[in-house]
Amino acid sequence: MRGIKLEGHKDLTKDKKILIVDKPKYVYIPLICNNEEDIDIRIRKGSIVSVGSILAMDKKSNMPIHSSISGRVVDFVDKYCYTGNVVKTIQIENDFKDTKVKVTDLKEIDKYTKKEFLNILKECGIKGMGGANFPTYIKYDTKTRIKHLIINAVECEPYITADYRIVIDHAKEIIETIDAIMTINKIEHAYIAIKKNNKDIIKVLDNYLSIYPRIKIVLVPNIYPMGWERKLVNYILHKDYNMLPIELDAVVNNVSTIYAIYNALKYKMPITSRLVTIVGDGLKKGTNVDVKIGQDISEVLDILGHKKRDLLFISGGPMMGKTIEDENFVVTGNVNAILLIKNDDIDLSSTCLRCGKCTNICPAKLSPIMIKENINNVEELEKLNTLKCIECGLCSYICPAKILLREYVIRAKKNVRGE
Repeated sequence: MRGIKLEGHKDLTKDKKILIVDKPKYVYIPLICNNEEDIDIRIRKGSIVSVGSILAMDKKSNMPIHSSISGRVVDFVDKYCYTGNVVKTIQIENDFKDTKVKVTDLKEIDKYTKKEFLNILKECGIKGMGGANFPTYIKYDTKTRIKHLIINAVECEPYITADYRIVIDHAKEIIETIDAIMTINKIEHAYIAIKKNNKDIIKVLDNYLSIYPRIKIVLVPNIYPMGWERKLVNYILHKDYNMLPIELDAVVNNVSTIYAIYNALKYKMPITSRLVTIVGDGLKKGTNVDVKIGQDISEVLDILGHKKRDLLFISGGPMMGKTIEDENFVVTGNVNAILLIKNDDIDLSSTCLRCGKCTNICPAKLSPIMIKENINNVEELEKLNTLKCIECGLCSYICPAKILLREYVIRAKKNVRGE
């Protein structure tokens, strides 16, 4: 099995008390789409909104974009988001009343029909919180019978412990939600994937699993990138798929997404906040922070004692995260970590040593250095299966010449797609 054991640095944050920062003066709700024509804005300047109010519709996915606070729409402004790009956002001034949209027809979370379940996921705008940001309802809206539900609680990136804390603090709700999803969708088996060394998570979940015999814990190796969906499905089901797990009658959800589904089924509440691991140089302390969607992360950094100095800001983990040029960027549902690294920790690269380590370590069985050397030759890049890259960063990590191979391969993928 291709992968590598990385120094986790999880102890920096995993047992720290969660810091709740839920009173921002403003939030900036991103309208993230391919272009403005994909967005149907439903409000205007001066509009009064509640927590859960629909601000716009993403026409491509047919899903709403919600307000995370109650207050007044004051402007439409450009802000940095997790992609490292500047996007249009809706600026809302907080009235600090926390007024919520009224909901009706609530049921016990396992009593919804399949159609009602899909509608709730869609209306609440539930998307994957592990990084992909993929609409969750689409995974379940299939004519194929779902036999296997796989819960990804591996969290194999160094430093990140947001999923860990979700499981520790909300194990009961997570297990009840998995059981409800199985009941509604008539799923036979569920597997919660956890790294073997996470004994405290296993202990917490074991307190509930005795009465849920169809839900099993699967212990996976403590290697990176064990949380990669394709690798995880293969490890549990011992089969490979071509495009999507549903080809094997399986659906995979991140554990934070499961908790979001719980709130959607229980309260018809969209994702209005999320847990973010914030750690690194320049902070007095690192911890997990509960922040509002659309909150400017610089405000949270100030609370954590951030010192204004030359640091590299990474949205996500050190392996797959994206460098952010401006610390004034906003939180979205799939931002699970903010990492601050000293710029002098970044080594300068040298010429390729022809050691072959990047090829040997690649979980997708690619040759990153060959992709780099053919970066402008689209025909050759296609032969090298460039689009199969999962951007895990192992090639850059293992390279003794310190070549940032992941960045070259990402650029090569864009060249293949004609972007």
